[in-house]
Amino acid sequence: MKNLSIFLCVVCMISHVYGDIRIANELKFKKKLWISCFSGDDQMEPVIKNPGERHRINFNTNIWGTTRFMCTLRQGPNYRHTQSFTAFKQVSPSDNGALWDWRARENGIYLKVWAGEHEQGGAYMHKVHDWIY
Repeated sequence: MKNLSIFLCVVCMISHVYGDIRIANELKFKKKLWISCFSGDDQMEPVIKNPGERHRINFNTNIWGTTRFMCTLRQGPNYRHTQSFTAFKQVSPSDNGALWDWRARENGIYLKVWAGEHEQGGAYMHKVHDWIY
């Protein structure tokens, strides 16, 4: 019974670990942004965001510290410019989650990670991916 209590206590503590992805459309010329994301457990319905809009995904991470979310972004109007990437990556059970803030811009896709083991020094957004044509 004692082992069960300890296990339940650990599960409760771990269940408060979160992940958060935010993807903003900062494209010019009124281009829409098509977004589709998935993890090992979840497949999100694709969404289309207008310039200035954001898409947010909140979730609990798994107890093994291996939660990953993959996303594909496509630029409108013809959606030929695309990029697929890891939008969130938990590196260990002690990784306490974070906000992965993505920005789709004309010259590429930018990231700033807020908190967690991947936190970037200072508050700077940096380019991570180019668009594939």
